[in-house]
Amino acid sequence: MRSNHPFFEKIGINPIIAAINDHNMIDEAIASPCEIIFLLKGNILNLAEVSKRLKDSGKLVFVHMDLMEGLTKEAVALEYVSKTCHLDGVITTRISLLKKAKELNLFTIQRLFLLDSLSLERGIHSVKNIRPDAVEILPGIIPKMTRLLKKELNVPIITGGLIKDKEDVIESLQAGAVGISTSRKEIWYL
Repeated sequence: MRSNHPFFEKIGINPIIAAINDHNMIDEAIASPCEIIFLLKGNILNLAEVSKRLKDSGKLVFVHMDLMEGLTKEAVALEYVSKTCHLDGVITTRISLLKKAKELNLFTIQRLFLLDSLSLERGIHSVKNIRPDAVEILPGIIPKMTRLLKKELNVPIITGGLIKDKEDVIESLQAGAVGISTSRKEIWYL
């Protein structure tokens, strides 16, 4: 874990992460107090332009590689995006992309879907082997699982998915999450 990365400074300023899943959210994300942006929507044609706008506004930009249209899920796509978009980091569920991102010195966020006890076991094993810079767990409304992963892993935890209100944010932070990713604009301003 790279504790000197700007991610930790920004998440300390504001633990709410603006997750953009629609291009109409870009201007509002820029105007929001959120210091970190997760790009969950985009394509090979607009990614460089969007990430530049966000970076120029002072935001840290993390791209969810699994959700970008027109990019393969191979390492060469990550290398292309790294060189053309000047990202701060990537989010992915794919181990091969996490390994390549680490080689490219990008901040890595491994996304885990906690669906059952098997996915929990596999997720813990994967994180211990890959050693990403942070982990995002979904759904983020399970404080008990956040506490368990915080205890089990020596990696900052971000919660996301199904975060509906201030109470969900507070519960996640109290359970040990360092940040909350959400596309709900009203939460960006908590």
